[in-house]
Amino acid sequence: MTEKVWFITGAGRGLGHLLARDALRAGDKVVATSRTVDGLADRLSAPDDSLLVLPLDVTDARAASAAHDAAVEAFDRIDVLVNNAGRAQLGWFETIPEEDVRRQFEINLFGAMNVARAVLPTMRRQRSGLVVTISSVNGLVSNPGGSVYSASKFALEGWMEGLAEEIAPLGVRSLIVEPGMMRTNFLDPSTARQGDVDIADYAEAVAGFRAFIKQANGAQQNDPEALAALIVAEASSPDPARRLLFGADAHEWASAKCQQLAAEIDASSAHA
Repeated sequence: MTEKVWFITGAGRGLGHLLARDALRAGDKVVATSRTVDGLADRLSAPDDSLLVLPLDVTDARAASAAHDAAVEAFDRIDVLVNNAGRAQLGWFETIPEEDVRRQFEINLFGAMNVARAVLPTMRRQRSGLVVTISSVNGLVSNPGGSVYSASKFALEGWMEGLAEEIAPLGVRSLIVEPGMMRTNFLDPSTARQGDVDIADYAEAVAGFRAFIKQANGAQQNDPEALAALIVAEASSPDPARRLLFGADAHEWASAKCQQLAAEIDASSAHA
């Protein structure tokens, strides 16, 4: 079977939208979900028998289950799940209210879990499937101003590393994608949030960070079009990668983290 059925969250814009577009262009069928779906079908411009557009708030487990049922009713199967929906909660930890920290995990971690819990029974029944998890290099490396965002992505990757081993014997594969900074709207104020608790000790650092984010928004070095094409190609591979770092910055930061960990492990061995 060459034609695949994709189930993509966060398909309304950014990388999720590009993945939906490219999968359709490749001749596959797509279930495109997003919190807001106004105009999405027109923008994807595909025949009704190839595209199903569904509203979905991934934090709603019942809605995820209903979206899965609608997808299977329309296309009989799901071959590729892309857990892409996410949000960036930025700022120094103490400047971020507890409810915003919890909201970050509800979307980035528990939302992905809700969708996977809905879709995996179908993939297990098929004894085939690919779960694509859109993480970030910040799922490996954390920086000032990104502690809460990274915490959600570290947790996402820890969950998926273990889950991948659980589902592999049943024919279901896993791909974790770790992009660097990409030219999407991810850093736009409409998507990214900043901590709003004023703490004098952090004021100068926070101001510098916000200026950096404003300058970087829309000028990131990595092309989301290229990443979308790469993911669609990996989904068609008989042996897709387990982990995909994307961007020179991602490779640089991840390599530095590996070297740091190696040095710390070596140093701690003296106390073993």
